[in-house]
Amino acid sequence: MGKYLVSPLTRPLGLGRHAASVSIRTGCGSGTHDRVLRLVPEFGSPAEALHYATAQGLDWIGACASPSPHSSHSQD
Repeated sequence: MGKYLVSPLTRPLGLGRHAASVSIRTGCGSGTHDRVLRLVPEFGSPAEALHYATAQGLDWIGACASPSPHSSHSQD
């Protein structure tokens, strides 16, 4: 898993709610690929959103790194 950079992000939505997203970067130089996942749930605090985004990013990496042909994540 060392070839990925996972960057969780949060964004205030107003009324005390927060959105979560996560950037997953791989490669270097002109071969860099950055995938951003915008996550659906809303959260009551930035910390909750950050925790969820981190977990989802690590889960995505784990699913992509496994050789299982039944992965739930597509790699377009």
